[in-house]
Amino acid sequence: MKPVSMLYKTINAFFTAQSRHLTKKKTAVPIADAEFICPPRAKGTTFSLGYSKEKILPDDIDKKKYYIAGYGENKPAKGVLDAPQTHAVWLDDLSGKGGIVLISIDNVGMLNSDVNMLRAKLHDFAMLSGCRSINIVSTHSHAGIDTMGIWGPLPISGKDPKYMELVFSQTVKAVKDAYASRKNGKLYLGRVDVPDMQEDIRTPIVYSKTLTRLRFVPDDGSKQTYIINFASHSESLQGCNELVSADFPCYLREKILEETGAETLYCVGAIGGMISMDIPDEQEIRKNGSDFSQSTKRIGHQLADYALSIKEEDETLLNAKIGCITQQVYFKAENTILLVAAKAGILEATEYRMPDKSGFAMKSEISYFEIDSLKILMLPCEIFPELVYGGYLSAEESATGKGGEINPLPLREIVGDDVMIIGLANDELGYVLPPNDYLLNEEAPYFENGRDRHDRRHYEETNSLGPETASKIAETVTKIISTVEKSKNI
Repeated sequence: MKPVSMLYKTINAFFTAQSRHLTKKKTAVPIADAEFICPPRAKGTTFSLGYSKEKILPDDIDKKKYYIAGYGENKPAKGVLDAPQTHAVWLDDLSGKGGIVLISIDNVGMLNSDVNMLRAKLHDFAMLSGCRSINIVSTHSHAGIDTMGIWGPLPISGKDPKYMELVFSQTVKAVKDAYASRKNGKLYLGRVDVPDMQEDIRTPIVYSKTLTRLRFVPDDGSKQTYIINFASHSESLQGCNELVSADFPCYLREKILEETGAETLYCVGAIGGMISMDIPDEQEIRKNGSDFSQSTKRIGHQLADYALSIKEEDETLLNAKIGCITQQVYFKAENTILLVAAKAGILEATEYRMPDKSGFAMKSEISYFEIDSLKILMLPCEIFPELVYGGYLSAEESATGKGGEINPLPLREIVGDDVMIIGLANDELGYVLPPNDYLLNEEAPYFENGRDRHDRRHYEETNSLGPETASKIAETVTKIISTVEKSKNI
């Protein structure tokens, strides 16, 4: 038996031995169906919006070990390229239903346990302000400080409690300051095609090239606020990087601020499988020392140019009407490695035993918003774009030899063609793959990469919950949209 297979079997046996004790205390209970909260009609085109941001860079970064997240484990930061930040937007349609808060944090991901801890710290604020929804998304920077735990000197967690307190306290401050700075104004929706900046390194080649921009213009003529959504991993600094950074989103925001005075909240789209920014001179940079800092700045500035190219005459003035719903859901967890990490406290996630004894699950959530005509689906993962837009591999092309008919209906067909996807929202469940191209290593599933009959590497499966996640997402989104449609017919 190969040593890695023996190690996998040892880990699997440990988890199995511990499972009876685990299940006695943590059994999943039924989850109630969520309600769609939405005013019956818009009263006009005036929104209230506030924005604020805060740095989340520890003051002892040069004295203490903080681990860079997103590539290999145990990589202490050796300096700072730019300071990661936390950004908050308060948005209210002035309907009396309450405002919503959108938070974007420069990190690789936030587990649902930390999202709920942050919400708890904002509980009093939410009660006093009348806030009806708080959502936390990650920019997925692969150069941020570890906020999940799995990039430290394993089996020791790389997640530093004092750093997490800094993230929480600075985020709470940003949210409260955003609320305090709110102003009335108009909200415009704009989109632009970005044809030449992304790459997809896993078959099939499917991804969204659309950059979506929400632009808030205050009535008093003060500075504007942008909310930008785009599909790409924030990993342009590459795995050789040892400096803390927000990656290219930092320079996107920087360029927009310099050019217009507008502040920007950035969020990612459907980035699984694997959507990243193309680096035209990548090999030359590697030959000359592998310093990708300047190319990352150029990428951020170029993407900002696309965002700024959207003309006012191409934008849609949105009516002041916000609808929102958040549905909690259990996702079956088959990845033994992640379950062991949770059991060991490396990942601060709770495992639930399903009542039918079909296995373990993680509890998470999916949110859906409508801002007038704009549909926003917030997913707690890195979803493969073909699960959103279609374009599944055929039986001849897939790893399993099965066709796309075993995959769920693409989310765009459930929600609508114009849906905007926000990934890594309120959780980080890892990659979500189409079932017909889901392949595990036979000897060490979830521990080693698999190789399919076409000799393609299947890395993403090792960082996924299991093959049923995609179908559960589609099932939950279908339930959400049904609830939304029923509420509109009452």
